[in-house]
Amino acid sequence: MSITSSMNAGVAGLNANSSRLATISDNIANSGTYGYKRVDTSFYEMVNAGSSGGGNYAAGGVRTTSSRDIGESGALIGTSNATDIAINGRGFIPVTADGNTTVLTTTGSFSTDANGYLVTDSGLTLMGWAANADGTIPAVARESMAALQPVQINLNQAMSNPTTEMSMAVNLPATATRPGATSEPLTQTMEYFDTMGTSQALTATFTPVEATGTAASNQWTMELRDEASGEVTGSYLLTFDTNQAAGGTLSSVQTLSGGAYDPETGTIGMTLGGTEVSFDIGTYGARDGMTQLSDTYTPSSIQKNGSAIGSLKSVEIDQNGQVIAIYNQGFSRTIYQVPVVDVPNPEGLKTLNNQTYELTNEAGAFYLWDAGTGPVGTTEGYTLEESTTDVAHELTALIQTQHAYSSNAKIIQTVDEMLQETTDLKR
Repeated sequence: MSITSSMNAGVAGLNANSSRLATISDNIANSGTYGYKRVDTSFYEMVNAGSSGGGNYAAGGVRTTSSRDIGESGALIGTSNATDIAINGRGFIPVTADGNTTVLTTTGSFSTDANGYLVTDSGLTLMGWAANADGTIPAVARESMAALQPVQINLNQAMSNPTTEMSMAVNLPATATRPGATSEPLTQTMEYFDTMGTSQALTATFTPVEATGTAASNQWTMELRDEASGEVTGSYLLTFDTNQAAGGTLSSVQTLSGGAYDPETGTIGMTLGGTEVSFDIGTYGARDGMTQLSDTYTPSSIQKNGSAIGSLKSVEIDQNGQVIAIYNQGFSRTIYQVPVVDVPNPEGLKTLNNQTYELTNEAGAFYLWDAGTGPVGTTEGYTLEESTTDVAHELTALIQTQHAYSSNAKIIQTVDEMLQETTDLKR
């Protein structure tokens, strides 16, 4: 009976607008929730069989579906916390709530807990790949979460910063290689830091090669001695150019013992304090390296990297997802890398509490990208993603829903009055 179907349609309308009211309520309630994705309710007509042509029309009513626009990004807002993270673009950050299962989120305010892990107030722990001792990220399978581990900062409270590069540029007196010259060996001591952060010394001894004829030899032997072990790490014969254009610059380096000299880079490879060190003395013809001019010995440039043991001062996350530890000695090191997870269908993810999402078959196969590469966005420190709720839009929808609900209630009231009229016909 059409009048009965009218009541059923009215009831369906009440239920549908109740569902819409629930999603509007959630959206407004979470308008200040970082990373919240608004939910939308869609209405679909229901048609009863036989209602499309002639005869009595039977109302089918309405049904609803609710969907969350997970792929929509909220506005980014700056904060004062270096480990507040948001993605500027597509993708998700891997986190865990129970230490076993990795879930996804788009933003989070992380800080260190009692054990040094980066966690949010809601209990989400940031996941990433641990870096090697030299700050590089090992090769990992990008279609698997197996290599991810909780980002723990306190393991890096103190860090050694061994020397890996040294350079020496000194001027040797040309007069010391002339016939009959009597000159004592010249020495230059340089500091380096070993793998334990201890200050050590490398001594270079320069001995002029005695001239055998009437012309200067323009040659020196350079012996490099590691004072920590007392061993000679290398010995080299340096020959200097006498031409007008390149006079006084290196023209030849002969390796007598130790690591070979590379004429392309001007460096000698050696091992100091358990670390491979590149020792730069300059290339052939270069005036910023070893020279032989005039009659004085002058150290023009003695440089090294490395430092003593550094204490952790702060932690930051860059746009490539690298978690960088900054130490009080002025150096920094990558200790983790947080990948950005991408799936073909973000709307297929399962929504969980605390603005997190679970991988599903409907979402498709995931892949772990370096932030800022491929289709994914960059990771932004000092940043959080705001809710995608537009309060003005929700309040407008609330007004519409209220009127629609009242109208459906009026249908039920009208049908009730009509049924009452029908009942009164018998009297």
